[in-house]
Amino acid sequence: MNDWLIRCMKSKTMLFNGIVASLAALEGVFNLLQPHIAGNIYAYITIGLTVGNAFLRTITTEPLSNK
Repeated sequence: MNDWLIRCMKSKTMLFNGIVASLAALEGVFNLLQPHIAGNIYAYITIGLTVGNAFLRTITTEPLSNK
């Protein structure tokens, strides 16, 4: 288990997804952004995060088991 966690921490994709998930959870609890930005901008941010994840997946050349 410990080796798996270390390999995940070396992965840009896993770090990006962890940060995004953490921020999404904080937003869901504290509702910091949605009241202050328009709904379409909030949707664009969500799309940007999805594109960021897809981009990181396309440049990934090494599996977690090799990290």
